[in-house]
Amino acid sequence: MKVAVIDYGMGNLHSVLKSIEAVNEVGADIFLSRDPDAIVKADKVVFPGQGAMPDCMRELNGYGLGDAVREATRTKPFFGICVGAQLLFEHSEEGDTPGLGLFAGNVVRFQSGLVDAHGERLKVPHMGWNRVFQTRPHPLFAGIEDGERFYFVHSYRFAPADPSLTLAESEYPDRFACIVGRDNVFATQFHTEKSHLAGLQMMKNFLAWDGAV
Repeated sequence: MKVAVIDYGMGNLHSVLKSIEAVNEVGADIFLSRDPDAIVKADKVVFPGQGAMPDCMRELNGYGLGDAVREATRTKPFFGICVGAQLLFEHSEEGDTPGLGLFAGNVVRFQSGLVDAHGERLKVPHMGWNRVFQTRPHPLFAGIEDGERFYFVHSYRFAPADPSLTLAESEYPDRFACIVGRDNVFATQFHTEKSHLAGLQMMKNFLAWDGAV
C-alpha cells in the first residue's frame, strides 16, 4: 500500500510523515511527494497544511497539484489536516481566497471580542488543546473517546453549507465544525501530528481505513 503525503512546501511535512510512520503496522510505503502522477497513483493520500491560506493555495497551484488533489478526493481514502482541510472548501475569508471547491461552504474568521463562560477574553488565533465532540459515527473514531482533546492552532474555521459534512465539533466558545468529511474524505482542523496519542490513533485508523463509512 502506497500512502502519499502531499508536499507543496507548506505544513509540518516531516512531522506529519513521522507521525504516520510511527503507527505504520501494515507495512505501508509512506512518502512525501509533489509529483501529481505519484499522488494520483497512491492508494491513500494525506494533505497537510500550515500557514496562511493564500500562501498555501499559491504554492499548491504553483506545483500544479490542484487537479491531483481533486482526483484523490474522488478515488481513494483522503485525509486533510488544518489548512489542507480548509483548502477543500469553496472560499476562505483569509485573503479572499478561492479554495478547491470540493466541499460546499466557506472558511471564516473567528469573531473578535469572544469571551468564555467566565467573561474572560478569548484570543484569536485559537491555540491549544480543545475537546472534540463526535457528531456522527466514523471508522476513524475507533479507539478515541468522545470529547477527547486535540491540538489546535487557527484563526479561521470551517463553515460548511451542508450540515451533514460535519463529523465533529469543538467549542471556542460556541460550537464549530472541526472535522468534516464525506464518503472517502476525512479532514480535521486540528493537527493530528501534534495531538499525541489521540492523533496517532486517528492516523492509525486512517491507515486501516478502506474509505467506506
